[in-house]
Amino acid sequence: MPALELRGVSKNFGAIVALNGVDMDISNGEVVGLMGDNGAGKSTLMKIVAGNFPPTSGKMLLDGEEVQFSKPIDARRKGIEIVYQDLALCDNLTAAANVFLGREKKKRIGFIRYLDHSAMIKHAAELFKELKSETRPRDLVRQMSGGQRQAVAIARTRLSDPKIVLMDEPTAAISVRQVAEVLELIRRLKESDHGVVLVSHRMPDVFSVCDRVAVLRRGTKVADKAIANTNPEEVTGLITGAIGSA
Repeated sequence: MPALELRGVSKNFGAIVALNGVDMDISNGEVVGLMGDNGAGKSTLMKIVAGNFPPTSGKMLLDGEEVQFSKPIDARRKGIEIVYQDLALCDNLTAAANVFLGREKKKRIGFIRYLDHSAMIKHAAELFKELKSETRPRDLVRQMSGGQRQAVAIARTRLSDPKIVLMDEPTAAISVRQVAEVLELIRRLKESDHGVVLVSHRMPDVFSVCDRVAVLRRGTKVADKAIANTNPEEVTGLITGAIGSA
């Protein structure tokens, strides 16, 4: 049984149809690439799954149980985390502080509660070690490379041990070396049995780490194929409309 199932998911913004009856499955330990041109509906679909807004119609199932989210915290509590393209990190804070932002560990002495910085640093270091990242918990985010920033954002998703991790353009605007780091982080998520949805415009990245690729065009899913059964030329044709569907 898939960890996440989308059935007939549609989203309208007034007269604009952003998504039209999208079906998709994501299993544990699987990386699914989600591709499409600008305006194809990729981000809208991810925001629905992440609880940013509800679908106009259709349903979502987690482990076979139908779920409905009214806000992102609902999705997080059910095991869905998202890494946004802008990462939503605080540059003036350390890696550890960013990992635990909004979910800080605290100690209590009598009636006084205060932040347990040592516990957060230790836990963050363990998460970075699991991801095999060189990111250090005490380093300020403003001093980090793009790959290290992605490691912080991904480590933050690991706090709740999610079933599904959604990643929106994680390799956009970073160097070749940093892209390799991020792709390795995605492989680590897969090895630890997480389901991953990778939204990307970068064909080499999708064919490097994904098991399947789904293509959206104008809000409609036109393909969902195993990577082994397709190629970049076919996917490009599906994105542009040169190929109708597959």
